[in-house]
Amino acid sequence: MARSPSNALAASSVDPGITQAADRILHRLLNSSSTAAALRLWDGVTHSFGQGTSSFTLTLRDPGVLRDLVLKRGPIPLADAYFRGRLDVEGDLYAALGLKNHFQSLTLSGRERFALLLDALRLKFAPAARVEAPAGDVPLTTQFTHDHSPESDRAAIAHHYDVSNAFYKLFLDERMVYSCAYFHDDADTLEAAQAQKLDHICRKLRLKPGERFLDIGCGWGALVIWAAKHYGVQAHGITLSKEQLEEARARIAAAGLQDRITVELRDYRALEGQGVYDKVSSVGMFEHVGLANLPQYHATVHRVLKPNGLFLNHGITHEEEGWQPSVDTEFINRYVFPDGELDRVSNIQGSMERASFEIQEVENLRQHYAKTLRHWVARLEANHDAAVQHVSEATYRVWRLYMAASALEFESGGTQIYQILASRRPDRRPYPQPVPLTRGDLYDSRKAC
Repeated sequence: MARSPSNALAASSVDPGITQAADRILHRLLNSSSTAAALRLWDGVTHSFGQGTSSFTLTLRDPGVLRDLVLKRGPIPLADAYFRGRLDVEGDLYAALGLKNHFQSLTLSGRERFALLLDALRLKFAPAARVEAPAGDVPLTTQFTHDHSPESDRAAIAHHYDVSNAFYKLFLDERMVYSCAYFHDDADTLEAAQAQKLDHICRKLRLKPGERFLDIGCGWGALVIWAAKHYGVQAHGITLSKEQLEEARARIAAAGLQDRITVELRDYRALEGQGVYDKVSSVGMFEHVGLANLPQYHATVHRVLKPNGLFLNHGITHEEEGWQPSVDTEFINRYVFPDGELDRVSNIQGSMERASFEIQEVENLRQHYAKTLRHWVARLEANHDAAVQHVSEATYRVWRLYMAASALEFESGGTQIYQILASRRPDRRPYPQPVPLTRGDLYDSRKAC
């Protein structure tokens, strides 16, 4: 560990006992880190850890950040401190997030933990530098019931999606697709990759002119517009977000497709009818359903879909069984998606099969989502000044951190995303094959796009 005084006057005014306590804490917590890191403390002194030159510097403006790191353990206190301006990240955010794995795997003896506790308590008496907190409150989710009632789900969707349409436009593609893109090549632009994703879904569903198509969780309308424009379907989209509904209707009108597309505010549980739609999609929505509600969700889709009709579920899954308490689940539910719950893809498929769906194909898009998220983060960072005209600095920081951390999770394989194509089993057998014998039609260059 190297220690360099970047502000000798500030350092000299601090009680040496407190400085020594901070040094000991950092040594115990970070000396074994494989990630090269630089930490600048409230006294102006910079500490270096790991091998090589760090690509980032963490500036801890408040001794309470270091104290919380010891007393509360794990990376969550660091994330909260970043949102509140008690900590800043200069340089490579992705590299800084690499410290998460270090803290989660760190093991200390009982004697070391006791020594850390004593030093952390000493920091209570350290004089804190003046902290310039980001404008606005951190968007915490503690007010939600997490019971997945229609009222709670509406509030949860509003919490995340009704932030500001103008804010989302700063980092999404021109069609405002807020889900995993589909890259044919590393050089693809985000716009091209999202258009390819929309067409990939339509091809998988084998959409045909005149068919009735339902998109559950239609967002800002990109998929229903693409399906109606390129495949001639009669499309209907539902969402729980008022902001999304307003933007979707404006985009449908601008495309002159009001005669072929309708969108409305509606909970999936309130969908009416039996065998109404030829095809159904759900893209980036079922993560909000709640694991206990998956049987009802799949039963509802089964009810509104015609026999032998196709259903495409595009959603995120987790490598672990269920949605168990962890750093990842706590972070997501506390700051980002208050109702979010993930499970293994095998369990999702099992729920679909129990609802009398036949699985036709499963495609893993994990690498595609990692690329998508890196595009979003780069665009958001490039538009920081414009972003804070629409949301608070604290909200900007939450979105920046959650998307960067998510990119790393997809790259590591801890989080996955799958498109599951299924068909509703007819009541009588034998029944017609709902998809072609091969998948060659998905890659026919003569198709739309």
